Amino acid sequence: MTLAPPDREIWFLTGSQALYGDDTLAQVADQSRALCDTLAGQPRMTVRLVWKPVLTDAAAIRAICLEANADDRCIGLIAWMHTFSPAKMWIAGLDALRKPLLHLHTQANRELPWSTIDMDFMNLNQAAHGDREFGFVQTRLGVPRKTVAGHVTTPDVVDRVAGWARAAVGRAELTTLRLARFGDNMRDVAVTEGDKVEAQLRFGVSVNTYGVNDLVAAVDAADESTVTSLVKEYQDLYALAPELRPGGERHDSLRYAARVEAGLRTFLTEGGFRAFTTNFEDLGGLRQLPGLAVQRLMADGYGFGGEGDWKTSTLLRTLKAMAYGLPGGTSFMEDYTYDLTPGQELILGAHMLEVCPSLTTATPSCEIHPLGIGGREDPVRLVFDADPGQAVVVGLADMGDRFRLVANRIDVVAPPEPLPRLPVARAVWRPRPDLRTSTEAWLTAGAPHHTVLTTALVGEEIDDLAEMLRTELAVIDEDTTVRRFTRELRWNQAYHRLAQSL
Repeated sequence: MTLAPPDREIWFLTGSQALYGDDTLAQVADQSRALCDTLAGQPRMTVRLVWKPVLTDAAAIRAICLEANADDRCIGLIAWMHTFSPAKMWIAGLDALRKPLLHLHTQANRELPWSTIDMDFMNLNQAAHGDREFGFVQTRLGVPRKTVAGHVTTPDVVDRVAGWARAAVGRAELTTLRLARFGDNMRDVAVTEGDKVEAQLRFGVSVNTYGVNDLVAAVDAADESTVTSLVKEYQDLYALAPELRPGGERHDSLRYAARVEAGLRTFLTEGGFRAFTTNFEDLGGLRQLPGLAVQRLMADGYGFGGEGDWKTSTLLRTLKAMAYGLPGGTSFMEDYTYDLTPGQELILGAHMLEVCPSLTTATPSCEIHPLGIGGREDPVRLVFDADPGQAVVVGLADMGDRFRLVANRIDVVAPPEPLPRLPVARAVWRPRPDLRTSTEAWLTAGAPHHTVLTTALVGEEIDDLAEMLRTELAVIDEDTTVRRFTRELRWNQAYHRLAQSL
């Protein structure tokens, strides 16, 4: 029961002018439609593109921008100046636009027909000219946008446009996201606090708290047939520990874990929630800390944050929506401990129970073990190692006057040795550029200990999302030095404080 993002679309706009006459404009429209279809047909484009008629005057441009603002299905615009579109015509429309914008700097033909080029060809194919005019007016107006140059048959161009489109999905998801907090955050913890009003104003997410016993009531009301069906599903999907199987001495614990999942799903579905938090310090009448249920809900696309961390839950649901349909996984994560062996430094990430099984292509083991925290019965959980590969860990922190995203590019690796006495889901990774630089930069940025780890979004999507949200992003990658990173944070602080007054 995967939680897919709603049906969304991106509108493809083409600029020209009436000066060229009807025959030329008909050719512009044909070539524009063909280019849009080429881009839409690429497998990496997971958002539907909708071609719109060629725009030749200011009134039509303003009208399409206002229409885009009012249409919830439209999550962004791609604009291309096929010929030459005098940019003063775009001022009113761009000034009114409230949806993300991508400026595609391309042309209909990939190669020039050198032996047959004449002035008719030049007058028709002058995006090199028209896009510069369009670029000027966007910069003059201070329009936030992404610019991508190149032909639409080039894989790199397709990947960048498709990544921007996925970021637009994330932004749109945030504007309607409802998040349920079961209890408050962990006591005395600073980084999980945050301004919920500012989050709703900046991002759109609505964060509200519910008593844990509201959830308990839903868990207790789960019918036995639903519980039995879930237990059968667990048997089919996972390597079930012998004691959890029917007739096993801990089978009742598995049935209770299924009851928690059934109750959680009902509560979230009926309330229209696509993200939630729990807190091991506030479990009310729950017999177990939700482990298996949380892992499976994350696998279906729900956002989650442990210990009441609503910011990470919000971020997780956003990135889940962006990654829909892509290979790889996206999960709640926490840096737990290090291997500081010189030259072989690694980070071992996990949480008490809650790591999403989308991070593995192997069959997880479904097990039950003591937790040693929370004061409840032993919880059921899925145990596995995350698949090796490129990934990004992203954290969201409230800095008081703004939110800050911090992203670290990493390489997930197989554990150097088995972990037979650590029965939780986990990931092991090597941060870029190295552990010392990565951790010093992360700490300097004040980034949180709860993160989202994604192996699905390893392109420019996080950068694009931050631009759309007008939210600070600090990136730690293979080119980072602590000195430059510290200066970047200071520049960011000055810029964002200045921008607030504009």
